[in-house]
Amino acid sequence: MFDARLRPLIDPPLDAIAQRLTALRLTANAVTFLGFLIGIAGAAAIGAGSIWLGLALILANRLFDGLDGALARQQGATDFGGYLDIVLDFIVYAAIPLGFAALNPTENALPAAFLIFSFVGTGTSFLAFAIVAAKRGLSTDLRGSKSFYYLGGLTEGTETIAFFILCCVLPEHFPVLAVIFGALCWVTTATRVLAARSMFKEEG
Repeated sequence: MFDARLRPLIDPPLDAIAQRLTALRLTANAVTFLGFLIGIAGAAAIGAGSIWLGLALILANRLFDGLDGALARQQGATDFGGYLDIVLDFIVYAAIPLGFAALNPTENALPAAFLIFSFVGTGTSFLAFAIVAAKRGLSTDLRGSKSFYYLGGLTEGTETIAFFILCCVLPEHFPVLAVIFGALCWVTTATRVLAARSMFKEEG
C-alpha cells in the first residue's frame, strides 16, 4: 500500500550506495544472493531465540533487496536477475514465520502455518497477474523500474516488513499478530483477483 509512495524517498540514497558498489565490481545478482543468506540467517536467529539479532539481519536483508534493484538499474537489468530477486524474497518471507514457529512451537506453529498459507495467496495472485500482464504487454513504474508488473495491495513489502519488525519487538504477541496480518493478506489476495477480473476481462 505504501511502496509506491516510499520509492521517491528511498531510491536516491540506494542509487548513491549502488554507485560505490558498482565501482567495486559487485553485481546485482551477488547482492541478491548475499541478502538472501542474511535473511535466512535472520530467520534462523529468531528460531534460536536471538530475536534482536534476527531483526537486525532481516533489516539488512531488506537493505540488500533495495540495493540489488539499484545496482540493476545502473548495470542493466536482466530477466534472470528479476526472477532470482522475487524467488529469494518469497523464500525469506516464508522463512521468518517458520523461525517464530521454531521459537515457540506450542503457541506459534499454527499461526505461523496460517500466515505462510496466506502468503501463498498474496504470492500467487501477484505472480499470476504479472504473467498475464506480460502476455498483454501491460507495465507500470509506480513502484520503480521492475522486471515485471508489480500489482499493489493492502499488504505489500513495506507493510510486511513493518509486521515482521512488530513481531520481533513483541514476540509474545506473534500468534495474534500473525492471524491479523494473515487475514489482511487475504484481503490483498481478494482485491488482486478483482483487479485481474477487471483488467483481463475479455471483450464480449
